[in-house]
Amino acid sequence: MATHTWRAETYAENARFVAELGGPLLEMLAPQQGEDILDLGCGDGALTIKLVDSGARVVGVDASASMVEAACALGLDARLIDGHALNFDHQFDAVVSNAALHWMTRPDDVLAGVVRALRPGGRFVAEFGGHGNVAAITVALLATVRRFHAGRNVRSPWYFPTAENYAAKLKRHGFVVESIAIVPRPTLLPKGMEGWLETFAWPFFTALDPEERRTAIAEAVTLLREVLCDANGKWIADYVRLRVAARLPQ
Repeated sequence: MATHTWRAETYAENARFVAELGGPLLEMLAPQQGEDILDLGCGDGALTIKLVDSGARVVGVDASASMVEAACALGLDARLIDGHALNFDHQFDAVVSNAALHWMTRPDDVLAGVVRALRPGGRFVAEFGGHGNVAAITVALLATVRRFHAGRNVRSPWYFPTAENYAAKLKRHGFVVESIAIVPRPTLLPKGMEGWLETFAWPFFTALDPEERRTAIAEAVTLLREVLCDANGKWIADYVRLRVAARLPQ
């Protein structure tokens, strides 16, 4: 995962909608009482606790110490583990991941760890940013931040694959793909675009000093207002999700 000190309090304030929109993923997973489930990229545990409520035994992993601490405070079994380096040995009936895999830019390492974590016949259900996700936001960020990085090639930090590309990776790792689809999902940002950029777009700003960061965010918000803010002042992010369900052979 990209290096960043996530703050659970800020995430909860600006990004609670992420877990709240996880309903379709839980329906796809259909967790059963007594199952062992790994929540990959569990964040602060807001979705993990719903898995526990189903009667499953759940382990959550995340690369952020602040997020893991917040999840543990809910009474969850949450562990500080990078998703590229899962160290489980055929312990789970299912691995689920919501809005996390696009931060893990070495997908083959992630999938190899998922395969090791699953028992034969185990299932893998995930939703994350797909090809075209936050495209307008990315263009605005690149246009803005590159002014401060003369001569440097600033790129998007996220992994947003097509359905075809990710399906091919799943098959190479031995999965049978049961369903995979790109799902456009325009998403209301309750705290507006500035809060979203502060929470999720930090990789674009790491080389900027505080004043440059404030200027870049303000300029990006101005660029995006015409295309992502409606007449009532509501911000709608151009989310495109990749939703996948796959299973290992018995």
